[in-house]
Amino acid sequence: MRMRRIIGGAIMGLTLLAAPFASTARAETLAQALAHGYENSGLLDQNRALLRAADEDVAQAVSALLPIVNWSAGLSTVSPRFPGADLITGNLQFSAELTIYDFGRTQYAIDVQKELVLATREQLVGVEQRVLLRIVEAYMEVRRAQEFVALRQNNVRLITQELRAAQDRFEVGEVTRTDVALAEARLASARSQLAAQEGALVRAAEEYRAAVGRAPSGLQSVPPAPVSRSVAEAKALALRTHPSLREAQHSVTAAEINILRAEAAMRPTVSLQGSVSLDLNGNDTERLGLNVGGPIYQGGRLSSQVRQFMARRDAARAGLLIAARDIEQNVGNAYSFLEVARASREASERQVRAARVAFEGVREEATLGSRTTLDVLNAEQEQLDAAANLISAQVDETLASYSVLSAMGLLTAQHLGLNVQIYDPAAYYNLVDDAPTAMSQQGEALDRVLRAIGN
Repeated sequence: MRMRRIIGGAIMGLTLLAAPFASTARAETLAQALAHGYENSGLLDQNRALLRAADEDVAQAVSALLPIVNWSAGLSTVSPRFPGADLITGNLQFSAELTIYDFGRTQYAIDVQKELVLATREQLVGVEQRVLLRIVEAYMEVRRAQEFVALRQNNVRLITQELRAAQDRFEVGEVTRTDVALAEARLASARSQLAAQEGALVRAAEEYRAAVGRAPSGLQSVPPAPVSRSVAEAKALALRTHPSLREAQHSVTAAEINILRAEAAMRPTVSLQGSVSLDLNGNDTERLGLNVGGPIYQGGRLSSQVRQFMARRDAARAGLLIAARDIEQNVGNAYSFLEVARASREASERQVRAARVAFEGVREEATLGSRTTLDVLNAEQEQLDAAANLISAQVDETLASYSVLSAMGLLTAQHLGLNVQIYDPAAYYNLVDDAPTAMSQQGEALDRVLRAIGN
């Protein structure tokens, strides 16, 4: 009867642990972890700053179409022929220059920088996807490690009980010393595996802290992400919306505009120049002129630049083709992993049910004396392995579903509907696209924005 109670407790313990592990600590859902990681990601902050730097490239390119005004002042002495009669002269000068026409060279430069800004925005979306996928992976690996530790802890407790039962039966002569030794060996192995799983849990928690920005606490079970599209539909959508493809498209456009920019550099430039000078005697001099000039011969440098930009355009086009093929491959691979994970989860569920039936049978036979302690330990180990396989299959299926979203370019805070303030990549651009000065009202607003970002 004692053996029946012990083994009955074993099957009950393993059955409960096959369900998702529940912590008594504060519960944290995957959505909450993703939101916290999104709002506290140093990698996202870094790439947002790089995007703002790219926005400033547009402002600097726009400034070339605006007037350039400079000033200069100086004092000098003039020594005449007779000593003691040095003269001091001074001069204050203001000069201005405005490009009137340059065959579109400056406008091409602006257009190139705009395309690079759009490409950088897509890079930011790609970084966001990597940050969120890392959080999903960290979350699920902590879940896996927690459940494995719980399984191993329960296994140690059950084998300890079985060892005591074997010792009791040995004392009354029902089993031999060999049965006791087998239980002792299995207990030592179980403790070793528990230590290994506890170490894995520590490492998973450290990865979670790095990815999310805080320690894991009461992580909840996560169902697979909804992925209802077929592989063909997913590939078609990814080829329209994936940030890597859009980035490559903007890079091609920028390369094509750079060719026009290099060709325009061979043509003349028309500019308006003026200056006002004032000396210490109050005499002023005003100058205003229209200048036209352009290259005649520069050793073939300008023609070389045109050919160079053509080569870069060809490279960018090839990069676009590579990006498209990589996206299709990644979507196909992600769906393949998802199908494998689903099949594994279904098979593991059947394995758990079969292992439970087998364990119950061995348990009944052991109470009748037709099964040994080793048989019970083996049956219990098979049920433990089945439960562990089911846990891994469930985690792998969830990971694979989010990998599908990432491969499609949909693993973003906006698409997931996270409870966060979505970063607007155009907000800063709209403040600087017309190159405001520091003394303007818009420039003062920019200073306040930058101070807020710094804080």
